[in-house]
Amino acid sequence: MVITWVEIRDGALLALASIRENKLRAGLTILGVLIGVASVIGMASIIAGLDKMVLQEIENLGSNVIYITKFPPNTEYDKLTEEERNRKDITFEEAEAIRQSCPSVSAISPQNHYRATGGNIIKYKGNQANRPDVFGAMPDYVRVNNQAITRGRFFNDFDIQRRAMTCVIGSDIAKGLFQDEDPLGKAIRVNARLFEVVGVMEEKPPFMGHTENNFVIMPYSTFAKLHPWEKGLFLAVSARTAQVMPQAIDEITSAVRRVRGVPYNKPDDFAVWTQENIKEIANNIAKYIYIAMIVISSVGLMVGGVGVMNIMLVSVTERTREIGVRKAIGARKINILIQFLTEAITLSGSGGVIGIFVGILLALAVKLIFSMPFTVSMLWILIGFSVSVGVGLIAGIYPAYKAARVDPIISLRYE
Repeated sequence: MVITWVEIRDGALLALASIRENKLRAGLTILGVLIGVASVIGMASIIAGLDKMVLQEIENLGSNVIYITKFPPNTEYDKLTEEERNRKDITFEEAEAIRQSCPSVSAISPQNHYRATGGNIIKYKGNQANRPDVFGAMPDYVRVNNQAITRGRFFNDFDIQRRAMTCVIGSDIAKGLFQDEDPLGKAIRVNARLFEVVGVMEEKPPFMGHTENNFVIMPYSTFAKLHPWEKGLFLAVSARTAQVMPQAIDEITSAVRRVRGVPYNKPDDFAVWTQENIKEIANNIAKYIYIAMIVISSVGLMVGGVGVMNIMLVSVTERTREIGVRKAIGARKINILIQFLTEAITLSGSGGVIGIFVGILLALAVKLIFSMPFTVSMLWILIGFSVSVGVGLIAGIYPAYKAARVDPIISLRYE
């Protein structure tokens, strides 16, 4: 049998009239669908924005940067073997071996961080910056890490040779300690030791609501003199070009194995990784978040589907006499079936449309709070709306079938 547009339109108009007559009941009915669709749109937008932000941060690291650490970035430390827990730290000797014996490497930046008990404290006159990151670095730091100096200069080889008591500060430190005053040439106390400020690093945008500009960098040789017990390094290496990355990784691996005395038949007792490893970790995290989103959304949509089916069954019972009258004047079973299916789809579709707007508002609120990119995918909007309509279709089949089978003789006597 052919289903006409007029039948679908009339069914939708009857459904909207039913919603207007029973606003509270209809609102509670579509609430589950609304929550499910809003969670789909909101979480998909948040995840997409988070992915974009993470990828931007990773890209800012540079496409030809290689990292050498004691463990890879995705290590589960509670599952380490005894041998892994006893690994030696990455040391300055390994950094020097990479510098001298790896022709594919253009620059290397060893970094060593100091974490004072209770947090580092930076002071200038009456102002204080609490819990900044304090670490030592080499002149190649800005080159390897793709950063720039906005005022003053970075360290040079002369600062390293004479173990200069100089430092470069982040923009948060500059604003907090000096406000409108020029920080260059001023002496600040870093954990009770005086350092001359010779430069201010460029300001980086916040990441996940966390500032990355609250730090003090001193020459690595000065750091080693003040904190000789801090041996473990974080190494960042820049390959000459992105094309020679595989060759650079092989050269670095060989140099580090040689310094650490790793036998030829033993695996590496260190990690060499790149931004691709970080991207892979980020993608895996996003995958699990998507799975959680689907589970949460499915619960909401299932509840919404049960609500739609329940309200349609009640509607069939309430309108038994109306169904009998329609059949008595010539309505076919298919007409009744289409009417109630359309009503169910209209109910759940209305929840889907409202849920889309709620999800967009949720994503926008997260963007404003956490300074994340705002990304709403048209694909997820279409998926959310299609699923809400599908829920109405599935939930409305049984009530519509029950309505279509109503005996007109019995229904006309129904009170």
